[in-house]
Amino acid sequence: MSADFETMARWLKDSASVVAFTGAGISTESGIPDFRSPGGVWAKSQPVYFDEFLRSSEARHEYWRQKAELHCDFADAVPNVAHKALARWESIGSLQGVVTQNIDSLHQLAGSSNVLELHGTAREVSCLDCEERYEADSMVEQFNTARQVPDCPNCGGLLKHATISFGQQLSPDVLDQSVRWARNADLFLAIGSSLVVEPAASLPKIAKQSGARLAIINRDATPLDPIADLVVNSSIGETMTCVEQLLAEG
Repeated sequence: MSADFETMARWLKDSASVVAFTGAGISTESGIPDFRSPGGVWAKSQPVYFDEFLRSSEARHEYWRQKAELHCDFADAVPNVAHKALARWESIGSLQGVVTQNIDSLHQLAGSSNVLELHGTAREVSCLDCEERYEADSMVEQFNTARQVPDCPNCGGLLKHATISFGQQLSPDVLDQSVRWARNADLFLAIGSSLVVEPAASLPKIAKQSGARLAIINRDATPLDPIADLVVNSSIGETMTCVEQLLAEG
């Protein structure tokens, strides 16, 4: 395993354009549950699809119930060593930025500036009518107190967390920028992602096809392991800590 860490550290030093792509696995060590794993969020509740949210008040209430239940996990979570390592690599010019599937905004809280959130953020609520945004804390508290879905204070429109729901289109601008980063990378780090959710899962393939080295760090095997230049199946925190130490040693 130490040879894998040394390889990663060497590639980071030698690369001119490094992009990190992160999934739920990078945040589980911060106490945020994995949505898809056994015992995860979707093992307990059926997700509310976007079209259901739009047409049914009952679906909107169930959506808000689920979000309110999960809110404490996001609100109380803090960045772990992996988030902090990526932020430091960006600050010293070793990392172009982070493309993330996560909705916890822990990369930004760790200090990362260049973050593309493919699936939005659970720390804000957005009006589907006027597009005004609000901090999620106060809106979730309002729902928990009244047990009613809050309306937009600005226009009375439908409020929804600023995340991409099942059946809802990703932001074309965010997706296009993510593809550009993948195409221009010479090292692409896929960290803590199952690499099965499209279109996000295509980004490592795009990077690889464009000439980048592909390193996958994940607890479990992924469908893209066969095309990767390096696969590390171990704790993300341990891996990032060891690579950090090697980089510091020069």
